[in-house]
Amino acid sequence: MHFISQQHPHLRLRTLAVACQLACLAVGAAHAQQQGDAAKAPDTPQVIITAKKLGMGLMVAEDAPKARSTITAEELEKQRPSGNAYEALQMLPSVNSYNHDATGLFGGGLTLRGFNSDQIGATINGVPVNDSGNFAVFPQEYVDQENTCSEFVTQGSTDVDSPQVGATGGNFGITTCDPEDKRRVRVMQSIGQLNFYKTFARFDTGRWSDDRSKFFISASHAETDKWKGLGKAKRDHVDAGFNYDWDRFNYVHATFLYNEAVNNNILSYSLADLVKNGYYYDYTTVFPGHLTGVNGTAQKETAASPQYYGLSLNPFRNLIGSATVKVRLSEDTDLKFVPYVWYGFGTGGVQQRLQSESAFYNRATGKLDGKVDLNGDGDTLDSVIVANSSLTKTLRPGMQLSLTKAIGNHTLLGGFWYERARHEQTGPMVAVTNDGNPVDDFLQGNQILRPDGTPFQSRDTKTISTAYQFYLQDTVRVLNDQGSINFGVRTPKVKRDFTSYANEGTNSLIAYHMAPTYSDVLPQLGASYNFTKSDLLFASLAKNMKVPPNFAYFPSNGNVTFVNGQAVLASDVKPEVSYNLDAGYRHQDSNFIATVTVFSVDYRDRQATAIDPLSQLSSLTNVGKVKTQGFELEAGNTPVHGWSFYGSFGYTKSEIKDILQLTSTAALNLAGKEMPMTPKLLAGVSAEYQDGPFYTRLKVRKTGKQYATLMNDEEVPGYTTVGLDAGYTFPNTGIFKRPKLSLNLSNLTNAQYRNPSSNSVTNALAYGTSGKPDFVSAKTVFYYMGAPRFASATMSVDF
Repeated sequence: MHFISQQHPHLRLRTLAVACQLACLAVGAAHAQQQGDAAKAPDTPQVIITAKKLGMGLMVAEDAPKARSTITAEELEKQRPSGNAYEALQMLPSVNSYNHDATGLFGGGLTLRGFNSDQIGATINGVPVNDSGNFAVFPQEYVDQENTCSEFVTQGSTDVDSPQVGATGGNFGITTCDPEDKRRVRVMQSIGQLNFYKTFARFDTGRWSDDRSKFFISASHAETDKWKGLGKAKRDHVDAGFNYDWDRFNYVHATFLYNEAVNNNILSYSLADLVKNGYYYDYTTVFPGHLTGVNGTAQKETAASPQYYGLSLNPFRNLIGSATVKVRLSEDTDLKFVPYVWYGFGTGGVQQRLQSESAFYNRATGKLDGKVDLNGDGDTLDSVIVANSSLTKTLRPGMQLSLTKAIGNHTLLGGFWYERARHEQTGPMVAVTNDGNPVDDFLQGNQILRPDGTPFQSRDTKTISTAYQFYLQDTVRVLNDQGSINFGVRTPKVKRDFTSYANEGTNSLIAYHMAPTYSDVLPQLGASYNFTKSDLLFASLAKNMKVPPNFAYFPSNGNVTFVNGQAVLASDVKPEVSYNLDAGYRHQDSNFIATVTVFSVDYRDRQATAIDPLSQLSSLTNVGKVKTQGFELEAGNTPVHGWSFYGSFGYTKSEIKDILQLTSTAALNLAGKEMPMTPKLLAGVSAEYQDGPFYTRLKVRKTGKQYATLMNDEEVPGYTTVGLDAGYTFPNTGIFKRPKLSLNLSNLTNAQYRNPSSNSVTNALAYGTSGKPDFVSAKTVFYYMGAPRFASATMSVDF
C-alpha cells in the first residue's frame, strides 16, 4: 500500500474535524432564528445575474471598455464537479487551456493571447493567488466548483485596482457564492471511470434571527486513478462563507477556503519517448528495492528509469482567508477594505534521488565532503535511494483599501494595496521504505541530517517580497450619458529580499543575499460609446508590468556569479513590460449578445519560463521584443424553442523581433519566429437544448497548430475535442428538493493530442558546428498527453 493511502484517513479526519467545528458554531448561532427564514435579504450587488440565460451561462452583458468574458453558475453547474478553473474557461475566446487528466484533479495549463499562466493575474474574491515567487497558478487547489458563482477573464490588460506585480497579460478571477437566504443542506455524489468519485456536502444556515447574518460551510473528498500508469489523486477541501449585511451599501462578506491534496504525478515526456514507448508511457511501476548493506563494501543502488511512480508525488495544502468590508460614508462615497491571508505548504516534482553517503554539506570546510551512513551498514561508501524534492512554504498576508466617490458625471476610484509574502523554498530529504515510499510525503518527519545535525537541503532560500501600489481612476460619463471615458494609473513597487543559504544544491555552497527593487508607473485609458441602446463601441490602452520571478536569483540557474566573494547577477534581470490595445464592438439585447475585438500587444523584455518537470527547477529567458496581434469573436443567444448556442473564435499572430544571444559566441536568430504555445486559431461551439427539467448540450473545441520552441523547429499538431453534458431535474419528493442527475462525457472521439509543458525551450534541433564556439546543442521538449474519453455521473439533492 502506498504511503499516501496510509496517511489519508488522518488527512480526512483533520479536514472533517475543521468542517464539523465550523458547522457546529454556525448551527448554534442560527438555531434561534424563527419563521423569518422567508424574509428577503438586502439587495446586495451581484455581478453574475446580468443576462443569465444568454449563452446559457457562457456569456453575460459586459460594460468594461476592454475585452472581457464571463461565465456564470448556470454554466459551471453543467460541468464535471471536480473540474478546475482552467477547464471552466476553455470555451472563451483566446483561452488555450488543457488538463493533465479528465477530472481536473491533476491540474493543467493555460495561455491567453499567448500569455502564459504566470503572466496572467489570478484572483479569488479579489485576493491574488499567483505564486508570490514565480507567479505560477495551480487551478486545482483553490475552490470547489460547486461553490463558484462566476469566473471572468480580461484578455488584454489588468484592472486598475488589480493587486498584481506579475501580470502583463490580463487577469482572470473567481467569485464564490454567498450563503443562501434559506436554510439548506445540499449533498452531491459523483462517480465515474478510473474509480473516480467525489462527495460534496454543503450546509447553509439561512438568515439568522437578526435578518442580517448568514453562513455556509461545505466539505468534499475526491479521488481518481491516473489515466495511465499507477497512482491517483486525492483531494480534501473545505469552504466556508459568512455574510453580515446592514443593507446593500454596508456589509461584511468573509470566506475561508482550505485544500489538502496528495497526487501522484503524470509523466510528461519527449517525442522520442512517445515514438519509442507509446501514448500511455508513464513512471516505472516496480521499485528496484534497497541493497542489503555490507560493511566495508561500496554499494550503489539502482535508480529506476523513468522514476518509480511512488517517488513522484505532489502533496500540498493551502488556505485562503479573506473578507470584504464595505461602508457607505455618504450618499456618493463608498469605502471598501479587503484584508486577506494566503498560506501554502507542499512539494512537487520527482522525489527519487540517488544520494552518496559522502556528499553532504560540511560547514567546517564549506564543501560537499560530509559523510552520513544512510543504510546503517557501518560505512559511508554507498549511494542510496532517498526521497528529496523542492519544498515550498508561503505565508502571504495583505490588504487593499479603496474609496469610490461620485462627483457629478465623474466617478473616482482611488486606493492602496499592500502585501508581504514570506516564501521559503527548501529541499529536505527523508528515507524510502523497502516498498519504495517516502516515510513522509511532505518530507517533514524523520528528515536525514548532516553530520553537524542540520537537515540536508538540496536548495535553501528565503524570499520576502514586499509589494504595494497606489492607484487612481476617473470614469467620466459624456455625450448625454451615452459614452464614458476612464483615465487610470497604478504604481506597483516590489522589493525582492532574497537569501540563499549554503546547501547541497547546484552551485550553492556559498551563502549570499540580494534585494533588488522594481517599480513602474502604469497608465490606462479606456473609452466606450453606446450609439444605440444595444450597440456599444469600446477601446482601451494600458501598460502592464511583470517583475522578474524570484528564481532569477537562484544559484542553480547560472545567472548568479561571485566577484570577490559577492553575489552578482550575470545578466541584467529586467521586468517584462507590455502595452495592450483593445478595440471592439458589442451588441447586447435581451435575445442576443455578440462581441468583436481586435487587439495588439507590444512586449519589452518578454520573459519565457521553463520548469524542469523532474526537479521542478525553473529558468528564465529574456526573449526581448515581441509583437502579438489578432482578433476575437464571441456570440450567444437566449433559448429559442429550447435551443441556445454559443460560439467563440480567436486568431493570434505573434512575432519575436530580436536575436537571442546565448553566449558571447553563440546566438539563435529568433526574429520573425512565433512564440511557443500560441496557437493561431482557437474556436469553440456549444449547442444546447433544454425542455423543462431536461437539458443536453454538445461542446466542440478546436485548437490550432502551435510551436513548442522559440526557434519554431518543433511543431505541435492542432486537435479537436468534443464533450457532451446532460441532466434531468426530478420533482420534489418529501424532504428531497431539486433531485438532479447529470452526466458528463469528455473527449468523445478519444482524440490523442499533446501540449508542451513549457513555453521557453529555445530549440529542438542543433545549430552551428559541433565543437565550434557558435554551436548550440539541441534541447528536449516535454509534453503532456491529452486524456482519453471519460464518463462520469453526478446525483445532487437538497434538503
